[in-house]
Parts: sequence; structure tokens; C-alpha cells
Amino acid sequence: MDQFLQQLINGLSLGSIYALIALGYTMVYGVLRFINFAHGDVFMLGAYVGLYSGRYLSGKLQAEPSVLLAVSVLAISMTVCAIVGVVIERLAYAPLRSRPRLTVLITAIGVSLFLEYGGQQFFGAGPHFFEPILPSYEMHTGALRVTSNQLVVLSVTVVLLISLTFIVLKTKMGTAMRALSFNPTAASLMGINNNVVISFTFGLGSALAAAAGILWAINYPSINPLMGLLPGIKAFVAAVLGGIGNIPGAALGGLILGVTETLVVGYSDRLHIPPSYRDAVAFVVLIVILLFKPSGLLGKSSSEKV
Repeated sequence: MDQFLQQLINGLSLGSIYALIALGYTMVYGVLRFINFAHGDVFMLGAYVGLYSGRYLSGKLQAEPSVLLAVSVLAISMTVCAIVGVVIERLAYAPLRSRPRLTVLITAIGVSLFLEYGGQQFFGAGPHFFEPILPSYEMHTGALRVTSNQLVVLSVTVVLLISLTFIVLKTKMGTAMRALSFNPTAASLMGINNNVVISFTFGLGSALAAAAGILWAINYPSINPLMGLLPGIKAFVAAVLGGIGNIPGAALGGLILGVTETLVVGYSDRLHIPPSYRDAVAFVVLIVILLFKPSGLLGKSSSEKV
């Protein structure tokens, strides 16, 4: 039981990060009906912004690892990546809204490659150590070990999910986002500025990806310009698992994927599955969900006119 609880805690911590990234995918898909494959690289950019802002605050301002430092780094990273997300949308995607979706999809892949190789050129191709921005400690209950970083990941994820839910359901911008998702033409006729709403959606999703990048770097303090590739793909799988376009579904899919992945590693000897196969779990889950419930766990089937 202790081993199961340990793997469950590890899985919830990992799944929370997947959930934050998946929310960006699902919000953009809900509004524009396309997958922003550059989203995982915004996650990478968020980790690097956190690295350099943390170094600056620690060096210039003599700030020690603390809650205040962590909140400052998180706020800076989310703000910078929100701006980057808006710029990407305005420069790369906005001119292609009337084009076929395949064109936009290829453009998204191009933006992803640009961020990856631009990151290698700007930050260097090698890994960087992410300096601590929070004091770290462990709590032991028998054989169960819980780190403060895991608690931070879960707490920040819950706060961000509640904040996102409030924005989508209780604000005028959230109402505009839902209207645009339902019918862009009708939303425009009702006086909604679709361009502003779309830019806000990209900015909000990118800010969540930045938060996920910081939380990832806190738990796995080695970052590199290609670090967003695999978590980005897994987060996409999580979004599909929960129901692409469904915000609660994206969160649920991320948690399920994270827990499943850690359980496979923790019980690899009993399942006779090598731990190195943990990355294949996401793709197996994707295949299964596409075969038996393509709309996802919380998604709804919809017909499309052709």
C-alpha cells in the first residue's frame, strides 16, 4: 500500500504538469479548432525565463530561495510567455485563419521547430541546471516520502485551475471565449472582437504552459531547448484522452496519464514492462482512446457538415 500511495503521489505531481500544458492545447482547439504544436516549446521557454529571472533576482537582489522568489519567478515567466503566445498568434496564425487547417497545422510545426532551434542557438544546446527558487524539504510517513516540491506542484495547479475556471465561466472575456467557440460568426455579429478574444486565449494558454515549465524545472532541475517536445506530445494525448476542447477533460486526462505512467514504472517488475517504456504508455493510451472513444472521456461527439 505504501508503494502504491508513493506512486500515486508521484503520478499526481507529474499529471498536474501535463494538465497545465494540456489546457493550452484544449483552449486553442476550442476556439480555433486547430492544434498548436508549438505549445510544448512555450513550456520550454517558460522554464528558461524562470532560470534567468531566478538568477537575476538571486544575484542582483541577493534573494534567497523563498516563496516570494518563487512567486516572482512564476509571475515573470507567465507574463513573458503570455506575450510570446500573443505574438506567435498575431504573426504566424492570424494571417492564415481563412486558409485550410492543414496549412495552419504545418505552420504550427514550423513555429515549434523555430523555437527549438532558436533556443539551441540562444541558450546553447547543452542542459542547464535550474537553481532552487524554493526551500526544499521532505516529509516521511513510514515508507511514504512526500517532498515540498510535489506539494507546491499540486497546490499551484489547483490554484491555476480554479482561476482558469473563474475566468472562463464568470468573466466577460470567458463568455466571449465560449461564444466564439460555439459560433465565431454569431459572436462577431454580437459585437465581440474575435481578434482580441483569440489573442487572449493564446496568451492565457501560454501563461499556463510557462507555469508548467517552472513546476517541471523545480522537480526535474535539468532543462534544455528540446525539453518541451515529449511533455508537449504527452499533454496533447492528455487533452485527447479527456476530450479535446473540454477544460475539465484536459485536467482529468493529464492526471490519468501521469498516474498511469508512474504506476507502470513503479510496478514494472510485476507487469514485466521495462521502465524505459514509460514514454510509450502515452501513445498506447492515445491509440486506445481513439479506437474506443474518439471524443475523449468528457468530450461529446459532434457531427460536422461537409
